Amino acid sequence: MTTWEYLTTPLLIHNTAAILNNWGKQGWELVQVVQGPEGGLVAYFKRPVTADGSNTAGLAAAEQAARQFDGGVA
Repeated sequence: MTTWEYLTTPLLIHNTAAILNNWGKQGWELVQVVQGPEGGLVAYFKRPVTADGSNTAGLAAAEQAARQFDGGVA
């Protein structure tokens, strides 16, 4: 059975393609784009979890990106 990991990230209108391509290069598949609670767009991604956990490198990048959008230090 396939096990999935998920990621959400805000989409900046002026940089949407670059954001989507960045996550796609890391193996993330776009599932849905919805309007966020504050009016912006939020992208939902998924990718299969590998048995050895080798694809978790993208999670660190996601955490860093989230801190930037939340006003934290990158």
